[in-house]
Amino acid sequence: MKFEGIYTPVITPHRDDGSIDRDAFAAQIEHLIAAGVHGLINGGSTGEYYAQSMAERVELAAFAKEVIGKRVPLIVGTVAIRLEDSIIMADAAAKIGADALLVGSPPYSVPTERENALNTLAIDRAADLPVMLYNYPGRMGINMGEEFLDRVCRSRNIVAIKESSGDINRVHLLARDYPHIQMSCGMDDQALEFFAWGARSWVCGGSNFLPAEHVALWQACAVEGNFDKGRRIMSAMMPLMRVLEQGGKFIQCIKHGVEMEGRYAGPPRPPLKALNKDDKRQLEQVVRVLKRTVAEIEAE
Repeated sequence: MKFEGIYTPVITPHRDDGSIDRDAFAAQIEHLIAAGVHGLINGGSTGEYYAQSMAERVELAAFAKEVIGKRVPLIVGTVAIRLEDSIIMADAAAKIGADALLVGSPPYSVPTERENALNTLAIDRAADLPVMLYNYPGRMGINMGEEFLDRVCRSRNIVAIKESSGDINRVHLLARDYPHIQMSCGMDDQALEFFAWGARSWVCGGSNFLPAEHVALWQACAVEGNFDKGRRIMSAMMPLMRVLEQGGKFIQCIKHGVEMEGRYAGPPRPPLKALNKDDKRQLEQVVRVLKRTVAEIEAE
């Protein structure tokens, strides 16, 4: 499987009582497909998988596939503390006809590289689908290092990696030493650098509410090779990156961004709380400037 373009980890809209709003979820998927994103991820951290029961995760993945059909690829997230739960998600993904898995390290347990590789390969065997690895040491506590990569790459299904470490040296390592693994940007403020080093895809939570702007950066860099234009678009997007990452309010900002665009997102599930008025105003101001600036660049 080739990963090309913008892959959106879809939010999970919640009602005030915490239940999942399926109609709003379907509306978000329809909006993203119409906006031209290239694939969708269900069960990512932006979708608050960690706050869902296994039954909810399986049901939501199936519903996502039902809504999407064959219009764009669906990647199903499998991250869980227990291997058994990850296998449940992998098996469910295969049964519903998902196109790929997103496989991260199990949080909290801090396995060795060998243990983590064996864990990943067990998930892989449960589905026999293409796998995008998810390296996010800030959340998982460990890095997918060279020993890990050497072991898991023995499987033909390991085809890509979403790199979210924030360490630019990892980009260099993957591009030079593991060119057979497709590198996908998982660190939004480094998107330009990822594209310069050959990444062809970007998994970006912000595309939930700014799909056109994210597609514009990918198009300029990965398709046109116009890094002068890409730098200008990236410069316009940097204030948004700072707002999204500050104070651990990433999911809350994404959800408010969706509601700014006129679609229902609802509150995050506990322990997270919705943005306060000052945070909302800051995000709204940044988005207004970003959209105007990118539109001007695109119109030239």
